[in-house]
Amino acid sequence: MKRILLKLSGEALAGESKKGFDDEVITDVARQVKKLVDDGIQVGIVIGGGNFWRGRSNENVDRCKSDQIGMLATVMNCIYVSEMFRAEGMMTNILTPFEVGSFTKLFSKDRANKYFSRGQVVFFAGGTGHPYFSTDTGVVLRAIEVEADEILLAKAVDAVYDDDPRLNPNAKKYDRVNINEVIEKNLQVVDMTASILARDNKMPMRVFGLNEKDSIVNALSDKFHGTLVTVE
Repeated sequence: MKRILLKLSGEALAGESKKGFDDEVITDVARQVKKLVDDGIQVGIVIGGGNFWRGRSNENVDRCKSDQIGMLATVMNCIYVSEMFRAEGMMTNILTPFEVGSFTKLFSKDRANKYFSRGQVVFFAGGTGHPYFSTDTGVVLRAIEVEADEILLAKAVDAVYDDDPRLNPNAKKYDRVNINEVIEKNLQVVDMTASILARDNKMPMRVFGLNEKDSIVNALSDKFHGTLVTVE
């Protein structure tokens, strides 16, 4: 593959505390991404904001404002993780769909391609820039826009199942599943808006557990044992 988009959850980067940041977890992610970059793979990253804010579960704030807080949470995450990546020897840039002063640069496909061509890791923060859209939709949208080969979804669960394996020990694991089946059975690989966007634009995805050793590197090798979501 030439170019991939990696989706990380904010909670995963927070480690056991589920809030803030776990530097050991982030350093391990950076180490793995550097291996991909050193192998000539262009890497874009989208990070959720759940380690700071989960707007949909808050009934005291207007939904639009709540989602704006969530967008800013993803910006904070990308600034922090970007700096951790730089400490591991990578060059990075952060793009947002709205102005954030001098903290980030405004997203455009041309700008993203320029950074990719320089071997930089590109962080896509701020979601789509609009309320009512998740970072799931944001990562699929950006992957389509920058013509990524595939999306890597690093999750708390190690694959796609027909039920929650944490609650149902008999849940069936999918090694390979078509996006149409994901939509029909609501398998929740990503939310429904993102699933339909991936289907209509033929964007494949790989789902795997972030906490497994070298899981990001293994996702692009014959050691991958998560779920491949196909679009053909």
